[in-house]
Amino acid sequence: MSDVALLKTLVTKHQLLQKEIGKVIIGQNKAVDHIILAILSGGHSLLIGVPGLAKTLMVQTISSTLGLNFKRIQFTPDLMPSDILGSEILDETNHFKFIKGPIFSNIILADEINRTPPKTQAALLEAMQEKSVTVAGQHYNLQQPFFVLATQNPIEQEGTYPLPEAQLDRFMFSIHLEYPSLNEEIEVVKATTNDEFPKLNTILSAEEILDFQHVIRRIPVADNVVEYAVKLVAKTRPKNNLAPELVKNYMEWGAGPRASQNLILAAKANAAVNGKYSPDIEDVKEVAYAILKHRIVKNYKAEAENITEKDIIKSLL
Repeated sequence: MSDVALLKTLVTKHQLLQKEIGKVIIGQNKAVDHIILAILSGGHSLLIGVPGLAKTLMVQTISSTLGLNFKRIQFTPDLMPSDILGSEILDETNHFKFIKGPIFSNIILADEINRTPPKTQAALLEAMQEKSVTVAGQHYNLQQPFFVLATQNPIEQEGTYPLPEAQLDRFMFSIHLEYPSLNEEIEVVKATTNDEFPKLNTILSAEEILDFQHVIRRIPVADNVVEYAVKLVAKTRPKNNLAPELVKNYMEWGAGPRASQNLILAAKANAAVNGKYSPDIEDVKEVAYAILKHRIVKNYKAEAENITEKDIIKSLL
């Protein structure tokens, strides 16, 4: 199939995917769209929201419509790296045998990822970046496609460990889920308090997702769009010549080169699902907030004056 034909198929499949997910998830359209864009770009997503906003249900629903293997890992303070990666055991013949952990799946739901210590959080780093793991000196490749969709509750800070910057940077999107509107909440209550459970159809296979990931990477991008994305990221760095006064005054440090790469990849995916054959600056702006927010760090002055990451990114756009 030609690239143009693949992109046309992607537009149709994307619409079907949204419709199918909408059978279960009411509202939260932006969050669902960003998760789909991350999957099509081969990236990972961090979902942040108060308890009860269907973060876990959203991930389960999306995995059902994609026809992929799905594993859920509940992150707790006593979770060990071997609980994620797997471990070696002695079999009946006194030989070591590797028992694969839940990481060996297409979609990993890392539930409440900030409730486990840094040692266990670090077990995900290699898997997220290299799509492989190393256990007892042995290297194992993970199934493709592979995505980590993590959830995090912003409140209830007791018993939580902040995610290290190196790990945050490996998430393509940081997606903040808001409370539903009054009408949406009425629909949610109606849909979830009866005895009917919607049957979900599989819209995309693993092979199709991999094909779409490759065709999205082949989409051409104009030099001015790449320049815009790179300059936007450079402006978040307080010591950069391009940084405006707001950034110099209120930022501790800014986003790294991975943010520039993700901006272009996500812009390509956003253009593709909207039937465009090349992204423009509007596509970059569309994904900028979710890509930059978790990669910039405010200083104490910003905290004191109640300047948010959103304010800073909005001024840069």
